[in-house]
Amino acid sequence: MKAVIQRVKSASVTIENKEHSKIQNGLLILFGVEKGDTEDKLNWMAKKALELRIFADENNKMNKSIKDINGEILVVSQFTLAANCEKGTRPSFDNAEKPDTAMKLYEEFISKLKESNLTVKTGIFAAMMDVELCNDGPVTIILQK
Repeated sequence: MKAVIQRVKSASVTIENKEHSKIQNGLLILFGVEKGDTEDKLNWMAKKALELRIFADENNKMNKSIKDINGEILVVSQFTLAANCEKGTRPSFDNAEKPDTAMKLYEEFISKLKESNLTVKTGIFAAMMDVELCNDGPVTIILQK
């Protein structure tokens, strides 16, 4: 299981030229599920994402979490995070979980985040999406479990 977490001033998902989701001040989470990923990994990932202290405090130090600032979260499924690029120049996606299992874990991840009572928006699983963001910092964290 992998997540690319970006602190953003804004982020949005557009599908077929129509805005699907948009957030302000928060986290854009690109979320990928790999073969063998479990609910334990998912629980760890959700807890970590909610508790990462990557937002500035009154002294401009990264000391606050998304919960501390009451920020918004946009979660986008991204199977390409499972890419293996060790051989050749064409990535292998053999390690990506099958879509039905991956979608179940993706939806569970979103449910775990929503337990925080923060605003959580999403893309559409397996859709072709245009994702726009204004990375704040830039701050980008890669989580892998």
